[in-house]
Amino acid sequence: MFRAFRRALGIHALTLALVLSACSSGANVTRSSVKPEGQRRKAPDFTLRDADGKLVRLSDYRGKVVLLNFWATWCAPCRLEIPWFIEFQRLHKDRGLAVLGISMDEDGWEVVKPFVERLGVNYRILMGDDSVAQLYGGVDALPTTFLIDRQGRIASVHIGLVSKSRYEKDLAELLGLEPESARRAGRPAPGAWLAGAR
Repeated sequence: MFRAFRRALGIHALTLALVLSACSSGANVTRSSVKPEGQRRKAPDFTLRDADGKLVRLSDYRGKVVLLNFWATWCAPCRLEIPWFIEFQRLHKDRGLAVLGISMDEDGWEVVKPFVERLGVNYRILMGDDSVAQLYGGVDALPTTFLIDRQGRIASVHIGLVSKSRYEKDLAELLGLEPESARRAGRPAPGAWLAGAR
């Protein structure tokens, strides 16, 4: 029953997100939400397993900009963001970006592995738990995304669905790019990835 409720809630959230994105103007006036360096706190380190069972530590990524995304397969706003993160990983991996997804799915790899394969996720997925969520302040909402600078400090936090342009501006600043170069790649046709997210 809870699973059916989550699925219905996810469909409603997806519909609302699509309506909101369809109503937004094409003008991109979003400002970066990156904190000044002096206001950034150290990102808590953790050790989690990836889909191959390998241990992964956040500290392994020191020197890179990390987009750390807490998500779940049943979360409709999470499904909207994943194609953006796939694109960011493809565009900026060689510039020092590492996208890490922490799945908070209660059903574990059984549901996560087929989901990420279907979407063609090109970044590392880890299986989360309550202890890592608590390290990051409880993570009460999904998606919750932390942008971590090259020194391992939290530069920006996004709770819930935010615009792709917000991420682009923040990543451009952290990677030392011109904002236009962060948006160079062509975008897929609207809705093209939705069939794979079902």
